Amino acid sequence: MLLLLLGIIVLHVAVLVLLFVSTIVSQWIVGNGHSTDLWQNCSLLSSSNILHCYSSSTNEWLQSVQATMILSIIFSVLSLFLFFCQLFTLTKGGRFYITGVFQVLAESNAGHMCSNLL
Repeated sequence: MLLLLLGIIVLHVAVLVLLFVSTIVSQWIVGNGHSTDLWQNCSLLSSSNILHCYSSSTNEWLQSVQATMILSIIFSVLSLFLFFCQLFTLTKGGRFYITGVFQVLAESNAGHMCSNLL
């Protein structure tokens, strides 16, 4: 049982790390003096070697991707917090329904984000 709880904690932390990295990472697309990520577009002006960056949140679909990424992180953090709260307060044999609901919400937001990209 202890091994199962440890596995669940490791999965929660792994999901959080992957969500943070995928949200924060810069330069999703790089090429020919131009880089693009979730938050900004940067281009290198060849004549003056100046990096010019501007916000990439002008598209509606990109704003929805940004919102779902942040909601997914919020729900995952809440899920991990509730998991620890329920771990120490539930009676033996209790179910982790609240934690499961928040984890499903986090996954549905991430799934919605992926379907927007395709």
